[in-house]
Amino acid sequence: MTEAEKEKVEAAAAAGVGAGVGGAGGATVGVLELAAQGAATGLSAGLVIGAGAVAGGLAFFLGYKAYRHLKKHKA
Repeated sequence: MTEAEKEKVEAAAAAGVGAGVGGAGGATVGVLELAAQGAATGLSAGLVIGAGAVAGGLAFFLGYKAYRHLKKHKA
């Protein structure tokens, strides 16, 4: 496996972990939204969970890219 392929696998793993963490955070917010005065629907809670997963995946991916960028400049 080349260095470029290894970096792609690492970036995908970081995004996957972030999506899991973001999904868990989104699930917490979604459940709280459902519990709040009964105004939320299952659809809106699902949208919050999905948005959390996307945001978490993106945040971890961008963080990983920034880490790799800084690490390359120090070497």
